[in-house]
Amino acid sequence: MHVHPNFKTKKEFKVAVEAWNEYAKNPDGWVLRNAAPSSIVAVMGVKRPRQVTYYQPGPFGGNEVRTGTIYVEGPHEYHKWYAQCTVKDGVIIKVK
Repeated sequence: MHVHPNFKTKKEFKVAVEAWNEYAKNPDGWVLRNAAPSSIVAVMGVKRPRQVTYYQPGPFGGNEVRTGTIYVEGPHEYHKWYAQCTVKDGVIIKVK
């Protein structure tokens, strides 16, 4: 399976999943902790993490596991990294 967005390294992938999990627990706290406290512009400029989703390319897609364990590979063009992931409701929540 592939992940969306298309991460070039496994480290980028892990960081994105961790950022989403942290944001999902406490959105307001995440914004305040990652911006300069004295600047409203800095708060407004902080990019909100996105969910990391996955899909099966080709003719076998469409019935992906929504909750459980999956295996992904990336980047899409040529596979340099592989990972075992835990997913919940179609979103990756843990990467090994």
